[in-house]
Amino acid sequence: MYLTKVEGKLILPDQTPPSNLQYPPDYYSSSKALLETALEKIPMYRSWKACDPGPQASVDDRYARMPALTKLDINTNFPGGVLPPEVELSAALENGEVQFIQTSGTTGDKITNIWNQPWWDASEKSSWKLNTHLARIAPGNHREAILVNPRNVGIVSDEVPLPMEDRRLARFLYLNEKTDPTAWPAEHMDRMIQEIGTFQPALLEANPSYLARLCRYASAGDKTVFQPGAIVFTYEYPTRMAIAQIRKVFPEVPFTSSYGTTETGYVFLQCEAGRFHQNSDFCRVDFEPLKAMHGGPALGRILVTPLHNPWSYLIHFETGDIVKLETGGRCPCGRESGLVLEAIAGRRANLTLTCEGRLVTLLELDTCLSNLPEVSIYQLVQLNQRSYELHLVSHVADREKHKHTAVSLLKSLYGREAGIEVIYDADIAPESTGKYLVSKCLFPIDLDACLDRQNVKGGCN
Repeated sequence: MYLTKVEGKLILPDQTPPSNLQYPPDYYSSSKALLETALEKIPMYRSWKACDPGPQASVDDRYARMPALTKLDINTNFPGGVLPPEVELSAALENGEVQFIQTSGTTGDKITNIWNQPWWDASEKSSWKLNTHLARIAPGNHREAILVNPRNVGIVSDEVPLPMEDRRLARFLYLNEKTDPTAWPAEHMDRMIQEIGTFQPALLEANPSYLARLCRYASAGDKTVFQPGAIVFTYEYPTRMAIAQIRKVFPEVPFTSSYGTTETGYVFLQCEAGRFHQNSDFCRVDFEPLKAMHGGPALGRILVTPLHNPWSYLIHFETGDIVKLETGGRCPCGRESGLVLEAIAGRRANLTLTCEGRLVTLLELDTCLSNLPEVSIYQLVQLNQRSYELHLVSHVADREKHKHTAVSLLKSLYGREAGIEVIYDADIAPESTGKYLVSKCLFPIDLDACLDRQNVKGGCN
């Protein structure tokens, strides 16, 4: 956190109410030990040593002086440059203690990681205590059904349907083996609905756009679906439209969102009051605010450092996510450990710009378009500084009136000079990663230039 701290509280520059900052007893000692190991022993951080103000400075200030670790840094130095020289990686790979896995990002964003399954499982289990419903129904041996793109997790089989037993792994059932959800036939969705009922999972973990698609089908056919103990959204930002479509089929089931990355484990979990709480037993999170014109100081990016993983020495990893701090004081749920967020505002890749150059997060765009009725899916594409395409999947009868409403909403957000073209599509496919990119800009946005440099010290400044 690179904002003022007074007696364990966070003080934002605009004098908004402080939020408590409490951490586990070993949070700072673990952060310090990891940083010093990285700077002294790991080749990837050799140039970072000049940024360190030294052990006389506080741990927070030492982290604040560090650059952001990028995916390119990891790819360039992997594997030899990301570990201390005494670590015997080959032996651990051979005996199965760890393995290499690759993230499902686009070609330039893919990372090969050293995967430590026991640490990952412990990180996940630790996060469950941040939500009362998950703490109650997820002891660790519970049944869990997973509905995502198999490119993210599971088994890919586009040509031949896989029987249920081939999609079972321990306590997990992978409901979907097909990579293109726009091509799901009715029998595939009927099978998923039937298997949810047969398996009767305590938790249904789902990519929200995929579950919304299944729920639209179930609603249209008036089909009954088994109600799990809770639904956990993962992999994507859950749009308000998707949430509304899922709620029609699961009217009483508690919803929560889990936020993390392959590189950093489980970082935040949404509590029953709707805030996101840091999984501070397993990760350090540093926050860098944006300039006021872009929504700062409560809005900014996060840099994550995984803790207690003997195979991870990632320091200040830029996850590519924009978050909004909770500034209203204590969360109603009563939890106080670590950062508390009002919202995950979307990914860096979701950012667009107004005609005047102000950043627009997916959270802000989604709030705006939630007022547009009769839409199944949408995607906003910014072509240049003042031109935008809004792609809609909708069966609305009066398209001209609907289009006028959409244009008015977007002009209120992006500016009166914005050129908005509304395009009605039969369907919208996910990206090559298997995830939907609800908004995107076709030209680069310099996020670093939007950070509030008075409160961001990284890069040896």
